Amino acid sequence: MLSFFAEHSKASLAGRRQSPYFPGMANSFQPHLGSLILIGMPGAGKSTVGPILARRAGRLFLDCDKLLEEQEGRSLQEIVDSDGHLALRASEERLLLALSAKRHVIATGGSAVYSHRAMRHLNTLGRIVWLRLSLDELAGRIDNFSARGLAKSPGQTLADLYTERQPLYRRYADAVVDCAGFTPEQVAENILRALGDRGLKTED
Repeated sequence: MLSFFAEHSKASLAGRRQSPYFPGMANSFQPHLGSLILIGMPGAGKSTVGPILARRAGRLFLDCDKLLEEQEGRSLQEIVDSDGHLALRASEERLLLALSAKRHVIATGGSAVYSHRAMRHLNTLGRIVWLRLSLDELAGRIDNFSARGLAKSPGQTLADLYTERQPLYRRYADAVVDCAGFTPEQVAENILRALGDRGLKTED
């Protein structure tokens, strides 16, 4: 299953307005069968697990961080450096509210949960899954915290973000999948198992 970027790597901004990922244009996708939306801290594995889960569930994969960078023409860190972390959150909110990806695995940015409007919209597209990992596990995975392009206030630490975001992830999750000790393939399988038989097409 090709990802959004493999299929649309040559699309211009004008062309992207014709994309079935955004509303207002006719498309050739199947009737609504539900997307799987991944939320969680940076380093939890959303962008790694997402493509595997998409193959298993018979869906396309969409990485919102990469899509946002493509639309903005600059990296997430460059947005934070030039415009501030609140500007990054606002850009992310606009992107999520415009999405109409109805049969996908969607990896959201870690700060998506700051926008109640965006999360309500994502909930209309499908099931929201929190990839949960402990602070110690995350710290072991993240070695570029200050240059990762995170929507964080100046001076905020990883522990600060973790404490701030945990209640938000919990609030919006339809399912919680713990990732510690599992390979990405196992996490993908655990997601499908956690969601149960909801019409998901999986590979044999």
